[in-house]
Amino acid sequence: MNRSSILIIYTGGTIGMKEDPVDSTLKPFDFSQILESVPELGKFACKIDSYTFNPLIDSSDVEPSIWQSIARLIRDRYDEYDGFVVLHGTDTMSYSASALSFMLNSLSKPVVFTGSQLPIGKPRTDGRENLVSSVEIAAAKDEQGNALVPEVCVFFDSHLYRANRSTKVNSENFDAFNSPNFPPLAEAGINIKYYDVLIRKPQNWYERLTVNEELDTRVSILKIHPGITAQVVRNILCGPETRAVILETYGSGNSLTKDWFIDIVREASAMDKILVNVTQCLGGTVNMDLYATGKPLKDAGVISGYDSTTESALAKLFVLMGRYSDNDKVRAALLEDLRGEISR
Repeated sequence: MNRSSILIIYTGGTIGMKEDPVDSTLKPFDFSQILESVPELGKFACKIDSYTFNPLIDSSDVEPSIWQSIARLIRDRYDEYDGFVVLHGTDTMSYSASALSFMLNSLSKPVVFTGSQLPIGKPRTDGRENLVSSVEIAAAKDEQGNALVPEVCVFFDSHLYRANRSTKVNSENFDAFNSPNFPPLAEAGINIKYYDVLIRKPQNWYERLTVNEELDTRVSILKIHPGITAQVVRNILCGPETRAVILETYGSGNSLTKDWFIDIVREASAMDKILVNVTQCLGGTVNMDLYATGKPLKDAGVISGYDSTTESALAKLFVLMGRYSDNDKVRAALLEDLRGEISR
């Protein structure tokens, strides 16, 4: 079997920083010399190349145009490599990884997002382990030579998560990410244990990769909270520049049932706004038939986001709205499990 080849794509973020020995400031790491700083990578029987974004992107400044650039780069270099590792800042990693999961069609190779809480040059960095394990996962193949994990994923603190199920849950600890509504696809201990039954595989391993490049970003997020006002709700739900709204509701999809609120939801629905209900809870699913505080939303035209994360719902809307000008087609596709992002 030929040795695997991996492309490391550094977009920016903490993992790619090293402390300057002269002035002690953090400066970008030169990934062309990756084997010198992370010699463990040289023990893998695989070829490792790198590509660094210029300029580097701070995670907080990530925009959909960055997702398009990453997706195009993977498409253009797809035939050259067996897997891709995307180094990314943690703050928006789940947004970016979720977006790539919907943008890449007929994916048959791993795209593993990772990063770190401490720069790779720090003695106690988590970046070295995250990077080494991500490369090993991206290079892993079965006996037929197919990728073990042909999905877009997030690897962090010994766990490999489906990208569109992941969310950042901690800003200080090494276990910064979790996947509350879906188990890890793999766990790294002495060995990496893959949970093959959970991993999505392509129907055709040799189908050509394509990219959904068109994104429609006219999406707003309304977080329901005690004391929310009619003006705020109307501005968000009925705004002229908004095509879709994600409603972050309580519990299993519940919201206030006051007449003014439901009237505004109906008004937005009558304007053909796409309204999607996701729960504020880390775990659990939306069921608007369960309580009397959820059913009025369903009756007013709100559709269920099931157990989707907000990051995944946003990315899914961007892609579907970019594909379809007909909002009914977007609504229908939202109810489908396209990339393993919801449980039906």
